[in-house]
Amino acid sequence: MVCEICGWWRADRRGTAAPGGGADAGRRAFRAGVRPTEVARRLRVSPKPAYQWHQLWRENGVEALASRGPGGSRCRLSLRCPAKLAAYLEQGPAAHGWMEDQVWTTSRVATLIGRKFHVSHSLSGATRLMHRLGFSPQVPARRVAERDEQAVTVWEEVIWAEVKEPGRPAGATSASKARQASPAVRPEAGPGADAAAPRS
Repeated sequence: MVCEICGWWRADRRGTAAPGGGADAGRRAFRAGVRPTEVARRLRVSPKPAYQWHQLWRENGVEALASRGPGGSRCRLSLRCPAKLAAYLEQGPAAHGWMEDQVWTTSRVATLIGRKFHVSHSLSGATRLMHRLGFSPQVPARRVAERDEQAVTVWEEVIWAEVKEPGRPAGATSASKARQASPAVRPEAGPGADAAAPRS
């Protein structure tokens, strides 16, 4: 995302830097004399990395702020494998031996990767790979296979309307604002009336 103010790339909403952003944009700003706190504000990062970039730039020059590439371990699958995996997932679990239900679980995906590509993947790695391929976790609707929609509609409209109790009418509620009665309306010989008399 390009900053409207200065035209630099800045971090996107997830907090990851867009191409050319982060330290690279900081380097251009430091050359222009912009303070680290202003760089942090423009790039929507905390001041700490901006100060770290500024210190690296002062001590080691421009090369110190060069990108080292994406962090983390590299994907164990070759470049063609994710496309093949997506095709396998589209075939459904039954095509690969899971007949119980038509749901891809993370453990099933990790097992499928091991079977087809001879690479072991952790469950979290399989989850990240699924997200990269555009799959998202979904909870299946729990419905009986023999469900009769027409019978359910009749039951909801006719039988449930007869069985359910009607709600209270609006005026018959017991909750109301409590107001004290005026002294003229209070009973004189009620319980505790003698306790209210002033002591002498």
